[in-house]
Amino acid sequence: MSATLQPASRLLQDHEILGELLHSVSQPLTSLCCSLELSVEKAAGQQQEAVAAALEQAERVIGQVRLLREYLDAELMAPAAQSVGLAPVVRAVAEQLSSVAAVNQVELRIIGTSSATISVSEARLRLALQYLLGTLIEAQPARRTITLRFEEGVAESRLSAQVEGASSSRADAGSAKQEKEDFALLTSRKVRLAIAARVLESAGASLTVGGGAPSNFLLHIPRPSLRPV
Repeated sequence: MSATLQPASRLLQDHEILGELLHSVSQPLTSLCCSLELSVEKAAGQQQEAVAAALEQAERVIGQVRLLREYLDAELMAPAAQSVGLAPVVRAVAEQLSSVAAVNQVELRIIGTSSATISVSEARLRLALQYLLGTLIEAQPARRTITLRFEEGVAESRLSAQVEGASSSRADAGSAKQEKEDFALLTSRKVRLAIAARVLESAGASLTVGGGAPSNFLLHIPRPSLRPV
């Protein structure tokens, strides 16, 4: 019997090993967070501030571990047996993120509709769109408008996001400086975008994200080929 693993088997084995490692890391981190939460209540003054800061960092690490697990799961995801309509899920996610947009002083608009379907579970599609649109909202300075536009073509359907509006150069500079200083925030955004891309591309779509902020995206969904009668 050959000891050489096939590429697919090796990929699955690596995924399982990494999954176990992530699980083993998340358990002590969760315990640490619980201990820190109890310590915050008992501490006082500067000690309480230090414990609260440590709790915040521990929770951030747990969030990064969760994202890494989702990134690995998206790599092995197979197309769903049934397709899900894109437009209704986009509208539902936009409504869900409307409060986040309001806090960031960003306006969301949706133009048009689409009959496009995509071969992915609704839960996975929601996750991908939440990460895609949520990251776009968070990355924008105040007083920007994000327009989501559906377009129907002969061979494909498209969903584009375009950012419009302007804020003061001082505000933009301050936002850019803050993002450069927060490496963890930038990494989190990149991973969320990568997860969204993997989920959508595994279902046969293609995603292009533009700008370092990011500032826009374009999603292509090919129409099913017509079978000859």
